[in-house]
Amino acid sequence: MNFKDAPFPFVGELWDLYDKQRNKTNLTLRRGQPILNGLYHLVVSIWVCNSKGQYLMSQRHPEKNYPEYWECTGGSVLAGETSLQGAIREVKEELGVDLYKYSGKIVKSILREDSQDFYDVWMFDIGEDCPELILQKEEVINAKWMNVSEIDKLYEQGMLHPLLMYYKDVL
Repeated sequence: MNFKDAPFPFVGELWDLYDKQRNKTNLTLRRGQPILNGLYHLVVSIWVCNSKGQYLMSQRHPEKNYPEYWECTGGSVLAGETSLQGAIREVKEELGVDLYKYSGKIVKSILREDSQDFYDVWMFDIGEDCPELILQKEEVINAKWMNVSEIDKLYEQGMLHPLLMYYKDVL
């Protein structure tokens, strides 16, 4: 079985490595292995919005880091995937929502030296569609559509994942 066809979460998922100019190298790395200095992998966060100005938020599993915090979907891009493909896969895996028919755009992209990654933030507008949510039980315990004021409340309560402190810049 090809690792891309394996059920998730896939232990030891494989990542492509990139140089500082974001050129793909011929190197890969398994999750959990240290990344050599000067090399980086791709990470995505995905904001899904609807025509009501709401964003699809999910609550992390209690056994994950930042237990029960709320977040938009995100994760590492697997070897062989583009940033866009990784974004679409993550949302499909964690929430059961297929974003292939929607156009997404990168609204923020940064090189994070501390975590040795290129961090791409995607925005997908699904309009008036209301897809059924199918939660990945190992990752997500709840999901709901929230407007910006509800996300602000999560921030004020300390329940918004710290990675998302930029949210006011992109929503």
